[in-house]
Amino acid sequence: MISLFARDGHGPDPQIEHVVSEIPDAPLTAGQILTVQQLALMAARAVRDGRSTLVRCHSGYNRSSLVVAQTLIELGHDTTAAIALLRERRSPLALNNQVFEQYLTSGLDVACLLTSLEMPS
Repeated sequence: MISLFARDGHGPDPQIEHVVSEIPDAPLTAGQILTVQQLALMAARAVRDGRSTLVRCHSGYNRSSLVVAQTLIELGHDTTAAIALLRERRSPLALNNQVFEQYLTSGLDVACLLTSLEMPS
């Protein structure tokens, strides 16, 4: 299980592998984008190994959708197909955070690089 939002008393049973990495539903730092990449790689490995993986966040629309879409990309879907599949199977509201969709369409490597170059206001 991958959680992008945590609340006391809302985790899995202790025997379930659980990774918590809280990220905001807002523009991400380069480090947070790298975390999304790592989580997507972890989820893709689990799927390839035949394991089920739950990816969750507070509402299930943006943070978890970002990780799931990137996981689909890691598994061989092109970006447009990954986003469409996510919206078809999860919700038409998935990835309503346009910044997250832009991260995916530009590629997380590029998004990470560009984010790391931004100057603080």
